[in-house]
Amino acid sequence: MDHTTVIARVYRDNTGVAIELPVILTAAGALQSLLSYLLEHSDVRSFSWMQKTVQVVGLLLDYVAANYDRFDDPKTLFECFVNRLYSGTIGEDGSDPSGLFWLPMTNTKNVRQLVNLLSAYSDWVAQRNGTKHLNPWRDATHHEERLNWAAWHQKHNRAFLAHTSDQTRASETAKKAKNVLLKRNSKVIHEEAKKFPDERIMDLLFSGFIVPGKQKSRRIEERLNLRDILITILMHFGGVRMSEPCHMFVHDVLPDPCYPERALVRIYHPAEGQAPDDWQGDNGKSINCNREAYLRGKYGMRPRTRYFPTSQMHAGWKGNALDSKLKYMYVHWFPAWGGELFLKLWNIFIIQRAMMKCDHPFAFVTRAGKPYSPDSFEDAFAKAVRRINLAGVKALGTTPHGCRHAYGQRLKDSKVAPLILMRAMHHHSIESQVVYTQPEVDEVTKTLNVATTALNEGKKLPPPDLLKYGFEDVDPLGLLSGINPKLKRTLNGSQRN
Repeated sequence: MDHTTVIARVYRDNTGVAIELPVILTAAGALQSLLSYLLEHSDVRSFSWMQKTVQVVGLLLDYVAANYDRFDDPKTLFECFVNRLYSGTIGEDGSDPSGLFWLPMTNTKNVRQLVNLLSAYSDWVAQRNGTKHLNPWRDATHHEERLNWAAWHQKHNRAFLAHTSDQTRASETAKKAKNVLLKRNSKVIHEEAKKFPDERIMDLLFSGFIVPGKQKSRRIEERLNLRDILITILMHFGGVRMSEPCHMFVHDVLPDPCYPERALVRIYHPAEGQAPDDWQGDNGKSINCNREAYLRGKYGMRPRTRYFPTSQMHAGWKGNALDSKLKYMYVHWFPAWGGELFLKLWNIFIIQRAMMKCDHPFAFVTRAGKPYSPDSFEDAFAKAVRRINLAGVKALGTTPHGCRHAYGQRLKDSKVAPLILMRAMHHHSIESQVVYTQPEVDEVTKTLNVATTALNEGKKLPPPDLLKYGFEDVDPLGLLSGINPKLKRTLNGSQRN
């Protein structure tokens, strides 16, 4: 390998604003085309997108270095490169003269994502520099065109602004296909979502999140880790994701005006959300701005999504459906008493928080007063789970995300309307809730066991009479609804003969 990846701080002008992004360094310096490509997309693409783009470009560089004397045509090189992502580079005898020793990528979805990222980068370079495309467009076959049209119509029919789609442009696009075709992902029913067991949540809160050495203290704020309990309540009874509470400011929790015993919690977009009104300008008036401007101007910080993922300051953001033009999500408590429990503990916690020396507005902090990270919470959650004699395993629902699944399952089991469930979980699409609300394997098994018992007791379901519904061609011999009279006469006649 004759290159390495580093994280660079790039200053594009004379201001103090820097952009952090991954950069590939070679013997000749930074890979300039890739750096320019990432900078051009830095405002609209996530850091994860940048990392994956750099990853696949790095793989291609390794492949080219190991096979520099084998290809004269970039198109052929690209085809072989994609094939090696699927197959790996190790022969049946265990040898690999290239020295790459890649194992096969078994997840076709990952390969598709990486190759599409590389194709987009190649198209950008070709358009900018007039070079050849690695994965050029060609005329689609009839079959590919039909698939392209099917994909377009599916997207069009689900789109809220479907009427604005350009069908003529879609028709031209459907006639094109990339030269290198990728394997289609195997169709899999949504993997069941394991939920944290509701019957153990109180054990987790009040026996799991204890402060070591303080278990017998009569003071709840000494005995319990209120910070982690509050985050867990937000997940289990408010349905939020693990990283979202890490974006909360101390300003974001108030008693609910309609239900004063219950907490009103808003989780704002990390950058675009409306900032608190406690930052004043030289004229003494509050500065009306978003949270990115607020953090930079008042505290010299960035939104937590803007930090490198390995930083303690980083916290992710899924891109949920927001509830207001002020760019926040409203936490919907279910059951409602979850909001009452949260407010009682919050009132104690916020006194603790006020006694710390914190030079930032984030609500959940470390002992040193620094913003709390999702990784630290995940470690604390795992320890709390073990304290109540559970194993922290995703398949058992005993990881942090199992709390959000429990929230979704609870709503489903309570027969909450799908549209309400979608709003409560802040999904953009009603289909997104499927993974949280589909029946689990053991639920399907129990249901079929009950049905088996019914069959054994003679409660058999009659075969459907499809002819009654106009499906004459389905059963030409009359096997589904008794013997066809015409066939019966024919059979009787043959028996007499």
